[in-house]
Amino acid sequence: MAALGIAAGSANWFTALALGVTLLKCLLIPTYHSTDFEVHRNWLAITHNLPISQWYYEATSEWTLDYPPFFAWFEYALSHVAKYFDPEMLKVHNLNYSSSRTLLFQRFSVIFTDALFVYAVYECCKCIEGRKSDGSVRWNSFSFVRVTSLGLVVFLVTALSLGPFLALNQLPQIFSRLFPFKRGLCHAYWAPNFWALYNVLDKVLSVIGLQLKLLDPSKIPKASMTSGLVQEFQHVVLPSVTPLATFVCTLMAVLPSVFCLWFKPQGPRGFLRCLILCALSSFLFGWHVHEKAILLAILPLSLLSVEKADDASIFLILTTTGHFSLFPLLFTAPELPIKILLMLLFTIYSISSLKTLFRKEKPLFNWMETFYLLGLGPLEICCEFLFPFTSWKLKYPFIPLLLTSVYCAVGITYSWLKLYVSVLTGPPVGKTKKK
Repeated sequence: MAALGIAAGSANWFTALALGVTLLKCLLIPTYHSTDFEVHRNWLAITHNLPISQWYYEATSEWTLDYPPFFAWFEYALSHVAKYFDPEMLKVHNLNYSSSRTLLFQRFSVIFTDALFVYAVYECCKCIEGRKSDGSVRWNSFSFVRVTSLGLVVFLVTALSLGPFLALNQLPQIFSRLFPFKRGLCHAYWAPNFWALYNVLDKVLSVIGLQLKLLDPSKIPKASMTSGLVQEFQHVVLPSVTPLATFVCTLMAVLPSVFCLWFKPQGPRGFLRCLILCALSSFLFGWHVHEKAILLAILPLSLLSVEKADDASIFLILTTTGHFSLFPLLFTAPELPIKILLMLLFTIYSISSLKTLFRKEKPLFNWMETFYLLGLGPLEICCEFLFPFTSWKLKYPFIPLLLTSVYCAVGITYSWLKLYVSVLTGPPVGKTKKK
């Protein structure tokens, strides 16, 4: 009875906390004026008021990157066509349709298509009992017809979505909007990824080169990477990065997780880990990554955090670092106490809850991870409260952003590596020991 009372008390406390946070967010709705919100509203107006031939040529849609929202009619039609598929394959077709739709809907969502497609094809093999006892695929029972039907779903979605623009000879214009390579390697505020570390290393090497008189000062651009402008720039010492290079790096980072998804299946949880790794890999190595894209990895990882202590540790490091990396987006004085308070509430509750859940296992953090997470406090104090009163503010205004980006990039990269180790070393579903 006492245990039930404690559980009921915890549930009531969580309900009150969730309700309080929800009401607080509702109160803040009138103050929400996001650039992305305006972009989406602008895009809806464009697609509603203009013919399809002018969607991607309208001047005010210059920064609109989303694919036009005319999927509604196609989804309605597909829902009627889908009933003629094999019932046991319907879930796989829906998954593959989601993969192709995701690929075309928004450029951020491309990161999930690898895992979705591989998992869909693998599920096709599983549905025809094409797996051995250890969970691997039995190729002699592979069904070409079923895989072809999956391919037809992808082809149908792509053809109907891009068909009108293909007829109007507008595909190059669409791709130039969906993938704006001329906007540069990094966003105006560097996302905390591998390229932020790469940029800083180039900056450090250039300073050292100038001090040692190994570089010509006249040939070095002034604050090209830290100017806060969305533009292309060249590195000084390290090789400059091209869109093709980021694509290759992202592909190489994603492939191991996709291979594990196929050759060493770990069930739905393995599929979810692959999705998260695809999101993190694209965030770390993608071209012109927005800092908010880290949420695409944090949200699905929260589902795994209650399953294993190792996943809980990775989640806490990633979510704390990822949320902190978004602080520079909320830069006005009234937003400062709100963002700090909300993050503290979420972080403290997450850590305490997961520690309680896994109290019988090893500690969630080692000394190095604890030291790193505690370092976020002094970093915030320096960036928000000390730096504005120094003489460096006018001469080096980019320093707070640079420090935040680089410090958080270390934590996010560490989380990516730690999650990859768990995926590569974890046993297949068929070989998991029963408790």
